[in-house]
Amino acid sequence: MSPESDILRAVSSAVLAVTRHLSVREVLQVIVRSAQQLLNARYAALGVPDEDGSFGEFVAEGITDKQWDAIGPLPRQHGMLGAMLREGVPVRLPDLPKDPRFEYWPKAHPVMHDFLGVPILDGEQVLGIIFLANKKVPGGFTEEDEKLLTMFAAHAALALTNARLYERGRELAMLEERNRMARELHDAVTQKLFSLRLTAQAANSLLQVDPSRAAVELERVQRLAGEALAELRAVIVELRPAELDRHGLAETLRKHVRLLDRLQPCEVVFEGDELPAVPSEVEVAVLRVAQEALHNALRHSDAGRVSVRLTHTSGKLVLVVRDEGVGFDDAGQGRGLGLVSMADRAEAVGGAVTVSSQPGKGTTVRMEVGV
Repeated sequence: MSPESDILRAVSSAVLAVTRHLSVREVLQVIVRSAQQLLNARYAALGVPDEDGSFGEFVAEGITDKQWDAIGPLPRQHGMLGAMLREGVPVRLPDLPKDPRFEYWPKAHPVMHDFLGVPILDGEQVLGIIFLANKKVPGGFTEEDEKLLTMFAAHAALALTNARLYERGRELAMLEERNRMARELHDAVTQKLFSLRLTAQAANSLLQVDPSRAAVELERVQRLAGEALAELRAVIVELRPAELDRHGLAETLRKHVRLLDRLQPCEVVFEGDELPAVPSEVEVAVLRVAQEALHNALRHSDAGRVSVRLTHTSGKLVLVVRDEGVGFDDAGQGRGLGLVSMADRAEAVGGAVTVSSQPGKGTTVRMEVGV
């Protein structure tokens, strides 16, 4: 196939990704992967800055998850990346570390020499940067490479603008839905809680003078409390985390694990496959089960390491959360570890949760659901 056909196919993939309403990260990943393959680069990345001096989105090709874990946190807006964000012009270099704008990279970071970076522009505003490093053939990046990467940057700008408009529309729709649920919460739960309070007051006043009537009122208190709890759970279950709309299940879980790894004394790691389209209710259920299992492991296991794995195989989505902690006797599962809650969430979407543990040998929570 001719180079021109390769270019058309790569650009077509990027355009299709933009128009399919994939998540922002998926769209950017398609663009970065296409640019890396077409321009024959070993490394490729795309960064969208945030307001805190780091990057709200940063996707890369050529670096494994293991390497990312060794490198550490996302890059900051310094050195060449910071200069490109400020200057907003393409940069093509034969040896990146020799440029005066270069500062440093972490010890585990791969060494990069020939470099090509292009700003992602919306008019004069710099939305982000896309760059390549270490061309696989001698001679470094050419002027033609720069023109082609500039074209990919234009598609990245379209992707970002399109995705942000799409997400803004979803956020408005979600806001309307949350307002609706807030009204339902007020109408249903608040009324039951008010009745609950009055009934409890009546039971308290009858305890001394008419214990039998007080017992009847206390039974009513128990029933009303159960109804209020059921209403509240129904509303909470409907609330879909906004991160799932922005990033999808795998990336939302990856970000959650990275945050826990920074905050907790033990090591928390994530490994995940690229996932097919997953129904919204399944995404929420899997995320909540993972969060509950992580909470249990970090609170109860006294483990030095907790791992999360999310895979898709044979039509099933499989989540495994394992800790290398103290474990417990399988016969004593009902000890307040939220196991019933996890099982209920899984069953609600047609899945199942199994928990295996032994004293001194850690605990594994596994959820399977067909998709």
